[in-house]
Amino acid sequence: MELLSALSLGELALSFSRVPLFPVFDLSYFIVSILYLKYEPGAVELSRRHPMASWLCAMLHCFGSYILADLLLGEPLIDYFSNNSSILLASAVWYLIFFCPLDLFYKCVCFLPVKLIFVAMKEVVRVRKIAVGIHHAHHHYHHGWFVMIATGWVKGSGVALMSNFEQLLRGIWKPETNEILHMSFPTKASLYGAVLFTLQQTRWLPVSKATLIFIFTMFMVSCKVFLTATHSHSSPFDVLEGYICPVLFGAACGGDHHHDNHGGPHGGGGGPGPQHSAMPAKSKEELSEGSRKKKTKKAD
Repeated sequence: MELLSALSLGELALSFSRVPLFPVFDLSYFIVSILYLKYEPGAVELSRRHPMASWLCAMLHCFGSYILADLLLGEPLIDYFSNNSSILLASAVWYLIFFCPLDLFYKCVCFLPVKLIFVAMKEVVRVRKIAVGIHHAHHHYHHGWFVMIATGWVKGSGVALMSNFEQLLRGIWKPETNEILHMSFPTKASLYGAVLFTLQQTRWLPVSKATLIFIFTMFMVSCKVFLTATHSHSSPFDVLEGYICPVLFGAACGGDHHHDNHGGPHGGGGGPGPQHSAMPAKSKEELSEGSRKKKTKKAD
């Protein structure tokens, strides 16, 4: 009984919230972030031809959330780059992933059981960044709910919201890949998490910050590890959004569904429309052709 009382949820959550992120958790965050960069088409070729551009992209993948948050709060965008330890650690990870002989480091961290551990640890960093971002925004704007939500969102979403800018550094322009139009699970979860932490920060959610950090971290770790292990790109929110969005907005939410519906009238989804419009046009052509033949016969 004494052991159970010592391991109560409140004390466990408080101890968990005090675990330092640097260097172990930050290292995992950098590894997974730069792995995703290497998965991008042309990223390996870019690292060989333009290593400086590749390094800048890697830094954006690691620290893009801090840059966006500083931009929202009117602080120096380059402020976080004064953290020499984090920059050197992220740079070392970038070099090992792209330039390690025989790709040994890349092969080790891509081994699924090892990768799942890094993915889980990255989610710990993500949730902590959301909480810290909202606390920082609350310090500047005590009653600015939307400012706090936006700051927490960009803190958790990382480079996803800067994907178009990061692509420009790699010489690619794909505006249709905008994260706002096609939100991934981490981006949606960061937004919902930012709302929860804002409610907690403004005393509308009767739970301690340490407990909320612990519960939301467990949720994020469970979902992201499962999605990574099953190689799934779906979202646990899809079912809930499938019921709520038609009621509130009259259509299903989601980037992919929106894209399909938007393209429907131009493709298979809106087939009957073009067919009906094409039929009269074809009939007119036939009538004009027939009239021309009649005129030719009369002339003959």
